[in-house]
Amino acid sequence: MSEIFHSLVLNKRFDDATLRVLESALVSKDVKSSIEVRSGLRQFLRSESLSVLREISEKSAGEKLLVLEFLVRSFALVGDVESCLALRYEALLLRDLKSATNPWLQVPYTEWLNFAHQSKDSGFYSVAGRACENALVCFKRKCAQDPKTDEVYVTKKSTEDAKADGVLENVQVIEQIKRLKDCAMASASSHSVQAQTADYLKKRLKEKSMDCSSVCKDTKPVASTLFRNGIKKRNLRKLNESRSLSRMTDGS
Repeated sequence: MSEIFHSLVLNKRFDDATLRVLESALVSKDVKSSIEVRSGLRQFLRSESLSVLREISEKSAGEKLLVLEFLVRSFALVGDVESCLALRYEALLLRDLKSATNPWLQVPYTEWLNFAHQSKDSGFYSVAGRACENALVCFKRKCAQDPKTDEVYVTKKSTEDAKADGVLENVQVIEQIKRLKDCAMASASSHSVQAQTADYLKKRLKEKSMDCSSVCKDTKPVASTLFRNGIKKRNLRKLNESRSLSRMTDGS
């Protein structure tokens, strides 16, 4: 099945039928074989997706999105979260870019928000922060286009009428997005600090290792000298003993 999937992708068959072949290829009773097949398919998709993306660079937005959706679903099936989220991000940005002339491509703020949550949960905090920024832009744009919610920036807390309720709800949504962004950015900063700490510790360990090596190198000549001096003293002692014995023999 893996070979069939390879062939279909190489022949640009980016459709549901090809995805079903991929699903079948991933089914295995043998755990070891399943892991090997999944790893092989993951490597193939990573390699092939680069050439596919280059080939569709001149295609229409609709064609690009179809291929991106296929790749996103393929990477999700083989468990490549990083590639899956990266291509989803590309697809969302493309839709947002083309939505000015193609309203049907407009990305709802909820979709950006959902993507931000998934990115944060997967450890891609910086991406989650940017997704929150896009969610905020989309939400404010939606409010500006909707006459019922044009007072989105009003912090009025009264719920005396439906309009006030709408304003309060909008304020809450904005606060929710900002909280998620702050959380993602704090996690990104913490992760950066941890990475810097790890690098510092590695550097210190390396320096200590070099210091130890230097000390060892310095002590080797000293030990060698002591050893040689000991041999000389022993040889000299034996020579003296031999001479003494020789004199005693001559005297007798």
